[in-house]
Amino acid sequence: MATSTVVPVTEYLRKSYRPDRDYVDGEIRERNLGERDHADLQMRFAYLLCLPENAAHVTARPELRVQVSPSRFRVPDVCVLRKSAPREQIVTQTPLLCIEILSPEDTMLRTRERVRDFLEMGVPQVWIVDPASRSVSICAGTTMVEQTAGDLRVPETPVLLAISDIFKVLDEY
Repeated sequence: MATSTVVPVTEYLRKSYRPDRDYVDGEIRERNLGERDHADLQMRFAYLLCLPENAAHVTARPELRVQVSPSRFRVPDVCVLRKSAPREQIVTQTPLLCIEILSPEDTMLRTRERVRDFLEMGVPQVWIVDPASRSVSICAGTTMVEQTAGDLRVPETPVLLAISDIFKVLDEY
């Protein structure tokens, strides 16, 4: 039987991890990333969300720690905050949106747990981006809707992202 060592939250917050890791009830968990499609999509979201017309409404940061509860810290691939959100080194104010980009090793169980943590914090939407199917699943409340075309709206803002604009980065060299 595998056992894990409980790590105090103060130790997690004091250390640096490369890449950063989630902290879940005393356990430090690795995140899957590092592949080209994942990195390209992460950069594409950051680019699109930081265009001047979008940056007037939101701030987007890759791999920013979010404290979803007193004993849980998650590191979404992209965290989207209100432009008026306070500048925090670790986000404690509810983001508008968290974006998770799937890697081939991601399991449904772990992805659902991450999504549930964000939604229970009060995040209005979590987008699960699947490079393989070129789809985005929008999770809100207890529903999940998959989209492969059209626009995605950042909650509570006029910010729209065309799915075709997001995935075209996968066709570039």
